Amino acid sequence: MSLKGKKIILGVTGSIAAYKSAFLTRLLVKSGAEVQIIMSASAFDFITPLTLATLSKRPVLSQFQKDETGAWNNHVELGLWADLLLIAPISANSLAKFANGICDNLLSAVYLSARCPVMLAPAMDLDMYKHPSVVSNIQKLASFGNVILDAESGELASGLSGQGRMMEPEHILSKLEEFFTAKTDFSGKKVLITMGPTQEALDPVRYISNHSSGKMGLALANTFLSRGAEVYIVAGPISLKVNKDDFHWVDVKSAKEMYEAASRIHAQMDICVFAAAVSDYAPADVSPEKIKKSDATLSLSLVKNVDIAASLGAKKKPNQVHVGFALETENEAENAQKKLSKKNFDIIVLNSMKESGAGFQLDTNKVHIFDAAGLSVQSELAPKNQIAELILDQIKNLPVWV
Repeated sequence: MSLKGKKIILGVTGSIAAYKSAFLTRLLVKSGAEVQIIMSASAFDFITPLTLATLSKRPVLSQFQKDETGAWNNHVELGLWADLLLIAPISANSLAKFANGICDNLLSAVYLSARCPVMLAPAMDLDMYKHPSVVSNIQKLASFGNVILDAESGELASGLSGQGRMMEPEHILSKLEEFFTAKTDFSGKKVLITMGPTQEALDPVRYISNHSSGKMGLALANTFLSRGAEVYIVAGPISLKVNKDDFHWVDVKSAKEMYEAASRIHAQMDICVFAAAVSDYAPADVSPEKIKKSDATLSLSLVKNVDIAASLGAKKKPNQVHVGFALETENEAENAQKKLSKKNFDIIVLNSMKESGAGFQLDTNKVHIFDAAGLSVQSELAPKNQIAELILDQIKNLPVWV
């Protein structure tokens, strides 16, 4: 596949691996891409702008001011022009800037302004690459939706050998070709996703809820959307930034409201993903006025909420796929597999509260996926958008998929 017509901004930062950007530029141009290079000031110590300008057939940009007339390189326009922003190599310093919104040069300003996808190819010595601060910054950037092109292993400039080499230009080119060959394997499918927590009112100002942020549900929604599906969302109260216009979106609060909203559209769905953390119980009586603090103790009478996944699972049609989630603290695999059959799921995704970096509120997750045929897949700790891709791939492996 060629990259003909694709507009790519290639960012180059201060790293000995900057010499590879010349080979990468040549490959991108040869593949048909329009390449605009932006260099950080420290990159000038490793490769000249003249080399990259000659190979890209465009002037290299590095400063906000274009010339003595006061004209400027508009970082907003650059971010809108590109189909992809690729930073190769990106140093530990620039990773930290990008991860924390520090905007002190043209390249970081373009990154913060870009609406296009972003790919980052780190390059540094092996001990730097494994340092907790760098690992944290990479995970944070991945959680923003950036694609991380993991460093490769081999001999490093320091004389040591290990992971830290910038991904080879030929491999980066392959990643770009794969990326622009968009997956549309869920095209024509209607997908329902429940997500976020529910809130069960005690009185006009208080409620029972949980710590769910909706991040996993939103990652799934975005992944289904990117792979061609028409996505319907029934969301409990969340505070995530999201463009609701991309979806058929319904906001709810209580488990009852979530069940009613999901029930209305369930029969028309091809795939239903029950990612919401639904309250199991609700107050039997809701006080019309704020409950006053009077006695030393307060007793609440709770009644069981409708089990949304189980109730809709009982109505599941032969050609529908149901995916559930289980958050367990003991006998995890056993309890998850019981829910698989009890709720008529085709797949259940097990989260463990015992896994560091997994669970509520976090940008990463680690899961164990079981299907009704007895197969299982375990992930490593990864950004939730990568976990979402894994879940979709498992759905495609189901025998019921048509």
